[in-house]
Amino acid sequence: MNKELEHRFVTELENNQNIVHKVCSLYTNDRDSHNDLFQEITIQLWKAYPKFRGDAKFSTWMYRVALNTAITLYRKSKKKVRTQDYDSVIFKIKADEYDDTQEQQLKIMYKAIKQLGDIDKALVFLYLEDKDYSEISETLGISEVNARVKMNRVKNKLRTILNP
Repeated sequence: MNKELEHRFVTELENNQNIVHKVCSLYTNDRDSHNDLFQEITIQLWKAYPKFRGDAKFSTWMYRVALNTAITLYRKSKKKVRTQDYDSVIFKIKADEYDDTQEQQLKIMYKAIKQLGDIDKALVFLYLEDKDYSEISETLGISEVNARVKMNRVKNKLRTILNP
């Protein structure tokens, strides 16, 4: 790979690495797994970059590669290893007036999302990232109508999980 292509890749990766971190957070429970998945996604992005034609935005292509890599590894490791949740290890100093309601609600929501199947997780993730259905469908390789139908089903499933 030539230096110019390598420079473009590194720049794009640095500008969009939060996408990879978010995918890693969704599919892992501890820092080591997060770092391993981040590295694997970066390798897959690097391998696929010479074939990136620019038909879609780099971020859309990056979502697709990252989610496909995470889902593939998730499916390969069918066994579930119990790990300590990363958030439970972080110690935070809270002021008396600090209201952690929103933080607690986010934890509950992410716990519910982690109970979903791998494709449904990816769908919710993109939805929460404010991606429109055309971009979601392009990223996941499904039709826009299918993305809408799946999202409605996932919303109902999440309601069931959150309000048994």
